[in-house]
Parts: sequence; C-alpha cells; structure tokens
Amino acid sequence: MKTDKKYIFELPMKVRDYEVDSEGIVNNANYLHYMEHTRHEFCHSAGMSFRQMHEQGIDPVLRKVEIEYVTPLGLGDEMVSKLNIAREGARFVFYQDIYNTKDQLVAKAVVTCVCIENGRLTRGEVLAKAFEDYLNRQ
Repeated sequence: MKTDKKYIFELPMKVRDYEVDSEGIVNNANYLHYMEHTRHEFCHSAGMSFRQMHEQGIDPVLRKVEIEYVTPLGLGDEMVSKLNIAREGARFVFYQDIYNTKDQLVAKAVVTCVCIENGRLTRGEVLAKAFEDYLNRQ
C-alpha cells in the first residue's frame, strides 16, 4: 500500500464477521478497536508491552480521541492500520490511519494519551525513553 505519508508502524488486519452490522459494514466502534490493537502492537514491537508497563506501575490512558470515518469496510475486507507518534509536553499523540487494499483512506484519528505511574499523573518520562527512537523520527 502506497501513501504520501510516512509511518513508523503498520499492522495488516482483516474484518471479521462479528464486526459488521446488519448492513454488512463495519460498526463504527470497531475502528477504535483496530486502532487500539495497533497501538498495543506498536508498543510491544518497541519493547514495552502493556503488560510490562502495568507490571512497572505504568498505565497509559486515553485522554482524547478524534476520529473521522472516510470509506467503509465490509466483511472480509483487508486493511492496514498505520501510526505515527509524537510527544506534546506530557502527552503522547498517536496519528493513526487505516487504509483499504485500494490504498483508500478508511478512517483517520488523533489519539492522545497520558501516563499514570503508580496511580499518579506524570510526564511519562519512562515511556518517552522507551519510545525515544520513534519520537526522534518525526
């Protein structure tokens, strides 16, 4: 899949039968699941899985999600979920796009996370260090 944007992580996926509504298109909430799964897989590939984070007392939590639906997906459609990450102060911002096999934009989102460490809101320095190589690619 070719796009003009550069991404630091990509995850191919396929629409499953329970993700579509009675009209045969993906229910809007599932796009949030696709994007969440992509973030989790990115973190794992970067060397810091959500389980590892939690075991260290680190819990990234959503602060804000802005999503725009562009082109619907249907049963059996294949897609690629892509992301970039940036840091804005204490926030980690994920720029996420999903494309179909025709390289059409399906959905795009800006997802903002903050970091809770041992029950307290922090600047997320541990995660910034873990994602340092990716944050410096911007």
